[in-house]
Amino acid sequence: MSEDFTGTADVPPSLLRSFGGLASEPAEALAKAGPSASGLSGSASADKMSAVPVKSRSLVLAAALHRQLIAESRAAFPRECCGLIEGVRRGDTVEAIALHPTRNLATASDRFEIDPAEHIRLLRALRGTGRDIVGCYHSHPNVKAAPSARDRDGAHEKDFIWLIYAEPEPRAFVWTGADFADIQLTAAEASTRSAATGKSRG
Repeated sequence: MSEDFTGTADVPPSLLRSFGGLASEPAEALAKAGPSASGLSGSASADKMSAVPVKSRSLVLAAALHRQLIAESRAAFPRECCGLIEGVRRGDTVEAIALHPTRNLATASDRFEIDPAEHIRLLRALRGTGRDIVGCYHSHPNVKAAPSARDRDGAHEKDFIWLIYAEPEPRAFVWTGADFADIQLTAAEASTRSAATGKSRG
């Protein structure tokens, strides 16, 4: 990558914790994140959901993004696909505007690690747009669409959405700060969002 990511003072440490601890992350960024930094990762085993109250109650996903998620999952098989969710928050609803595929740095096929450099690049690109990185997504090729023990270990950002795809349909969850909570996944047509959210993300 040609872009320089050594200047990380403007990146929230909580976000660095969510995606940090990988070999490609600048040493300065990892130092800011603290000793608990670890990469987002997933594995094949599922666990129970939490009943802890959270702000986010539903994720709105356009049909085109749903198709994109399925296509990425099938293209990555038998490995896990992964990426970042660009979106907006309106009360207790999170609306996905775009899914940004990222490199999976994990060596094992049953887990994922998002490159923090790609995360930082997108975070900076969204400055001043009214949109943000509201969550991440990945696939579970051979198990159900539910957070695994490794997903739980890799979750740090409270109210961060986790979209997980496994055949036949994806499911959405939110990290409460203590565990995952299942949230509603609602379909929406892309045309209903364009006027409020604008066009390209750059």
